[in-house]
Amino acid sequence: MSEAADWKSDATGVVLREGEVHVWRVPLECSEAESLRLRGTLSMEETVRADRFYFQRDRDAFIVTRGTLRQLLSTYLGCAPAAIAFDYGAYGKPSLRRPSPGAPLDFNVSHSHGLALMAFSLGRELGVDVESIRPAVASEEIADRFFSPHEVAELQSLPPAMRAEGFFLCWTRKEAYVKAVGDGLQIPLKNFRVSLTPSEPECLESVDSERWTLRSLRPAPGFVGALVAEGKDWNLRCWDWIQESKG
Repeated sequence: MSEAADWKSDATGVVLREGEVHVWRVPLECSEAESLRLRGTLSMEETVRADRFYFQRDRDAFIVTRGTLRQLLSTYLGCAPAAIAFDYGAYGKPSLRRPSPGAPLDFNVSHSHGLALMAFSLGRELGVDVESIRPAVASEEIADRFFSPHEVAELQSLPPAMRAEGFFLCWTRKEAYVKAVGDGLQIPLKNFRVSLTPSEPECLESVDSERWTLRSLRPAPGFVGALVAEGKDWNLRCWDWIQESKG
C-alpha cells in the first residue's frame, strides 16, 4: 500500500506545480485566539453556518477547517484569506468562484474527530477522505448496505482484528472517489469496487478507473485516509499545517 508517510513540517516556500498534488494534515485543536482570528476570515454565509452547530466542538471544527482552508488557498493564490469566494456544484462540491489565471486550482477537504486533510492540485479534479477507525461503527449491516459484494467478501475474509481498519480503508477510498467525480451519492456505492485489505496495494475498479489514481494516506495513529486524483502522472507531497496550540 503506497502510503504518504513523509509529512513535512517546514512549509517555507511551498509552491504548487502542475503534475503535483499537495495534501495538508491539519489538527483542528487551536487556541481561542486563533479560532477567533480564523472566524474573522470567514464569509457571512460561513459564519451563519458555523453558528447553526449545536455543539461547540462542531462549531469550532467548522471554523478551524474553513479558516485553515482559506489560509492555504491564500498562500497558493497570493491573496487575503477573506477575499476568497466559493461556488458549489450540484452535489455540494466547492470550487473557487474566481479562478486564478492558468490551470485552475482544485481542492478538496475532509475531517474526522479533530483531524482534517486538505488536498490541492492545478487543473486536476480530486477527492480526499479521512476517518478515525471506530470498531463500533464498522458493522456488517453498513457494509452490506454500501459495499459491493466483492468488498463484503474481502472484508469478511479478514481476521476479526483487522476488520475495522479494512472497513474504513474501504469507506475512505469510496468516499474519495465519489468526491473526486463530484456527483455525490448519485453514484451508487455498490457500483464500483476498491480494495480494502490492510498493507496490500490500493485498487480502484470503476467504469472510468483509467481516469483516476487512488492513493492511501496514513495521517495519524488510529486514522486512515485516501486520495483520488485525475491522471496517472502526478507526484504526491504531504505537509503538516501547524496550528497554534489550544490554550
